[in-house]
Amino acid sequence: MSITGILTATAVVGLVGLFIGLFLGIAAIKFEVKTDEKEEAVLGVLPGNNCGGCGYAGCSGLAAAIAKGEAPVNACPVGGEKVGQKIAEIMGVEAESGGRKVAFVKCIGTCEKANVDYEYHGSQDCRMVSFVPAGGPKSCSYGCAGYGSCVRACPFDAIHVVDGVAVVDKEACKACGKCVEACPKHLIELIPYEAKHQVACSSKDKGPVTIKACQTGCIACQLCKKNCPSDAIVIEDFHARIDYEKCTGCGICKEKCPKKVIL
Repeated sequence: MSITGILTATAVVGLVGLFIGLFLGIAAIKFEVKTDEKEEAVLGVLPGNNCGGCGYAGCSGLAAAIAKGEAPVNACPVGGEKVGQKIAEIMGVEAESGGRKVAFVKCIGTCEKANVDYEYHGSQDCRMVSFVPAGGPKSCSYGCAGYGSCVRACPFDAIHVVDGVAVVDKEACKACGKCVEACPKHLIELIPYEAKHQVACSSKDKGPVTIKACQTGCIACQLCKKNCPSDAIVIEDFHARIDYEKCTGCGICKEKCPKKVIL
């Protein structure tokens, strides 16, 4: 190849490279995705667990929603009040005081206290067990199956099955709500961290049926309700529920409960 041919080829390659470079540069400017500075700042404050407990697809999804005003500044259950305050400063708004929450399992029907109707040897998953007769071998169809779907769902190792019943580590729980979603019997709810007493039963059976199924089931005797000085207890579907906004933590309900189902 002559020197002229080499120089021509070099020039052509150079011009093609220059054209591609200019094209990519213009395209980058044209299709640039502008980032919201507040969104980036909020994302930097969020803990980065991407647990989805806020209802959005990870921390980036929540950061975008907060920046657009579509989510409250204290929407992150993991970060809690401290993170909420930091985000409020970024957004230039006041952070509402939501109070810390914690997951609570409304059942204490352990292996010793809960009766069983048959032996089960199938899949060790509560969601699968919910399809077998009575939702599991325990006589109480409302009680904790104890096969750990909530344990596997928790990203913080805050819940474990102890003696056949799921138990929450109050200090490790971040109230992300994953266990609440995972429980097929809807036994887990988020309650105030400062709550002094909880009704550890979800049975909707009448008293005589509950007594046959579990030693510690609520029989809706109403002694807790009648003796509560704050009118903080209601009886719904044959079991007691505490109104945490009214409850003063006096402990009278716990003392009066004959089945010791109020913790």
